[in-house]
Amino acid sequence: MSDLWTVDPREALRAGEEFDLDSLDRASTPGFTGDKAAAETLTAERGKLLSELQERLFANGRAGGKRNVLVIIQGLDTAGKGGIVRHVMGMVDPQGVALRSFGVPTAEERSHHYLWRIKKALPKPGLIGVFDRSQYEDVLVVRVDNLVDQDVWEPRFAEINRWERTLVNGGTTVLKFALMPSYDEQARRLMERIDRPDKRWKYSTGDLGTRSKWDQFQEAYADVFRRTSTEHAPWYVLPADRKWYPRLAITEILTRALIEMELKWPRVRWSPDVQRRRLAKTMSPELYAESVAETAGIVQKSIDASMDVSLEAAELRDAHADDATRESAIAAIESRRAELEADLATTLEDKQALLEEMAPDLAAATAATIPASADAIAVDEKVKDKAAKKSKTKDDSKKTKKKGKKDKK
Repeated sequence: MSDLWTVDPREALRAGEEFDLDSLDRASTPGFTGDKAAAETLTAERGKLLSELQERLFANGRAGGKRNVLVIIQGLDTAGKGGIVRHVMGMVDPQGVALRSFGVPTAEERSHHYLWRIKKALPKPGLIGVFDRSQYEDVLVVRVDNLVDQDVWEPRFAEINRWERTLVNGGTTVLKFALMPSYDEQARRLMERIDRPDKRWKYSTGDLGTRSKWDQFQEAYADVFRRTSTEHAPWYVLPADRKWYPRLAITEILTRALIEMELKWPRVRWSPDVQRRRLAKTMSPELYAESVAETAGIVQKSIDASMDVSLEAAELRDAHADDATRESAIAAIESRRAELEADLATTLEDKQALLEEMAPDLAAATAATIPASADAIAVDEKVKDKAAKKSKTKDDSKKTKKKGKKDKK
């Protein structure tokens, strides 16, 4: 379903030099040709890939890696910020997410530099940090509500740009999303909050005061996009009248950002054979024999899953690349598969040898249940892969024929 994106959503939504907020169609779905049902299906599909990539990021952080991701979500009341947190970040492991909402500054926060509370909440290595509102409140709300003079808030644009550059240089990928519903859509959502008993807790009597300053906020947001959408940390401005669209687009952009980080499972600094032998001493021979018998199936399944993620990521990343680039990516993935399957063969040999030391009678029975070598595994996988590709070719052919018939009609 990736072909429902006519362009990379980052290109479709990035606030460039020519971006004009006034002309933004808040009900549009830039770059996406599908409907709500298709978007929800694609979001769920992409969410699986996102979850796998997020786990790799988390693992790298645990292993000493320095990279992380900071997702900034801005928007007026009812824009759908909470929905992004629930529907997008809800698809990944919560232990790998650091969520922080920024409301009215406390007395302590006001006593510090405006970036003080923001810096304290930055995600640690390996995490995806999500800011519901952010440092940009200090060039939006303070401006519209006249909380500080212009000579105070205006220099903050350049200061924020410099600070975000520092973050990026330190290994943080900064993704800034602005959810922009229309004036009428905001009214509908506010009315729903008033009408529904289960939503009234979301409504504040001050919401109408903010709504009365709609034009001022739009002007302030336009300035934010114009002055802080940089090469290292661009703004992605999302029409938000259709709630499903920002959820889809942010899922897609976050997934693509993780793909470009080229995350791999970290290599350990300890010896698997040494640790395996230590653990085996705490197991009965029968239990260890069960582990030996199960190893090939369990590990091969994990290799297949990991390679599937790598192939899907490469397909998305290289969708518009030339044949040579795509073939090179696939070759690299297959080379990695060969490494992993060679490691599996070594593991099987080591485990079987250890079992022969522990219980020769059990070893004889177990030997028949495991592949003889990595070559046997590789051949089996090549057969499966060939069959899968053949099946996909047939499916693609059928789809092409069906599309041709529809086009004729």
